[in-house]
Amino acid sequence: MPKLKTKSGAKKRFKFTASGKVKAGVAGKRHRLISHNSKYIRQNRGTAVMSDADAKKIKSYMPYA
Repeated sequence: MPKLKTKSGAKKRFKFTASGKVKAGVAGKRHRLISHNSKYIRQNRGTAVMSDADAKKIKSYMPYA
């Protein structure tokens, strides 16, 4: 059988926790931040754990992760 390829966009955007959950950066933090309030910006720092439905799709993009 040939090897499966990892989606190169997925390997740049997602990481896995030790328990197998998928982490990703929070959206809405690139530009137009002046129109968002401080609470929105503060709460969207760092990374977030993806939902189970999204994680299932992401795991199919990364067969060896």
